[in-house]
Amino acid sequence: MVLSQRQRDELNRAIADYLRSNGYEEAYSVFKKEAELDVNEELDKKYAGLLEKKWTSVIRLQKKVMELESKLNEAKEEFTSGGPLGQKRDPKEWIPRPPEKYALSGHRSPVTRVIFHPVFSVMVSASEDATIKVWDYETGDFERTLKGHTDSVQDISFDHSGKLLASCSADMTIKLWDFQGFECIRTMHGHDHNVSSVAIMPNGDHLVSASRDKTIKMWEVQTGYCVKTFTGHREWVRMVRPNQDGTLIASCSNDQTVRVWVVATKECKAELREHEHVVECISWAPESSYSTILEATGSETKKSGKPGPFLLSGSRDKTIKMWDISTGMCLMTLVGHDNWVRGVLFHSGGKFILSCADDKTLRVWDYKNKRCMKTLNAHEHFVTSLGMYVPRVRLPCHTATRPSLLRVAGPALQGGRTSLQPGNQLAHWGARWNPHVVRWAKLRGAVGPGWFAWPPAPPNLQKELPMEVSLRAAYASVPTAMLVLRVQCHSACFSS
Repeated sequence: MVLSQRQRDELNRAIADYLRSNGYEEAYSVFKKEAELDVNEELDKKYAGLLEKKWTSVIRLQKKVMELESKLNEAKEEFTSGGPLGQKRDPKEWIPRPPEKYALSGHRSPVTRVIFHPVFSVMVSASEDATIKVWDYETGDFERTLKGHTDSVQDISFDHSGKLLASCSADMTIKLWDFQGFECIRTMHGHDHNVSSVAIMPNGDHLVSASRDKTIKMWEVQTGYCVKTFTGHREWVRMVRPNQDGTLIASCSNDQTVRVWVVATKECKAELREHEHVVECISWAPESSYSTILEATGSETKKSGKPGPFLLSGSRDKTIKMWDISTGMCLMTLVGHDNWVRGVLFHSGGKFILSCADDKTLRVWDYKNKRCMKTLNAHEHFVTSLGMYVPRVRLPCHTATRPSLLRVAGPALQGGRTSLQPGNQLAHWGARWNPHVVRWAKLRGAVGPGWFAWPPAPPNLQKELPMEVSLRAAYASVPTAMLVLRVQCHSACFSS
């Protein structure tokens, strides 16, 4: 880079001022002579301290350039892996990015909880308007409203099959819903105050609830009887969640503690006390996250034998904490939210933590490096809940990372079966020719037990075994006996 005469003169005077002001008299005299500088006190005042200012400005700009280059590289990587023409992103690496896919409106009061159906492409929301609403998350369509509670619905939970939905309310009741018929099949009474949380146990035989009456209760799903009561919290119990095998339950409370209970004995296994305000939410770590947790927390945890279980907690003290339940130790504290943390969970891939808060943001945390890697300004008001679809059924014959369309034409079937096969084909067998055929059917979230048919599919498209669907009756008459099925697949429904 070549400097102009004016720039060269300004630089020389700035250097001369620096040498003189820092006591380098001999160097100053030599430099002034060689640079042929005229002594002008009024002119020299203009350049006082200029070299230091230029230097600090250059450092600051260089740092900013490096930050922008880093962000640009991240954006290029996201574009390459996540764009429509880029390579397919591993679902384990997927994180939410703006803009939102849908904004679902319908509740008349704040939404308290959102969850995904474990099998179908459906999500359910609970609200302070005393209703539960069902939505199709593939299309953003509203499906139906479940009414029965007389006060704010605080929490909802599916069983592992998705056939039962449990809800709890400030009306002091717990309701059990048949999600196939959308009917309330049982109402449970027993708590003496607002029921703030409910969760169906992994075996599906029992559910647990937490209440403002400071207790946790376990209920028998089949009969609705309360079979156990856990006491120990000194204030309102905000949330209760069972671990993956149902041997432990964790609870958090206004008393600023998290407690872990042994289901079989009702013993309090651990009391975790480092939060400085109400603990709003908890979430168990999936086993897929254990290796990353061990790397992030160092060798001490590795030496303690079998790792875990691990638990997350979010609090009104604006922090998220990770706990090793076997030792009762807080492994890390994530700081970044500017208001109460209202929801927290592990990414299904095990590498990230997601959280939401009253600061109106959704945050994604790289907990291995203990940093917030993405902040989304998710809503215009408090963000009270978050949920993530976790595939419960493995389908090894097909993988997809974006919605895809599968088609096949073949003989119409009567009493035959059709299933997804490798190569994105629909295979059929054991059928007789039928001149009356199904022209087309739309199957959404049809993975696992209880195939799910949604209008405008034929009303007599029957439920069958996993990865199979029975086609029985005529839907339309055509000259040639052809079967055409239109199947929508989504990344959340499949895993390799």
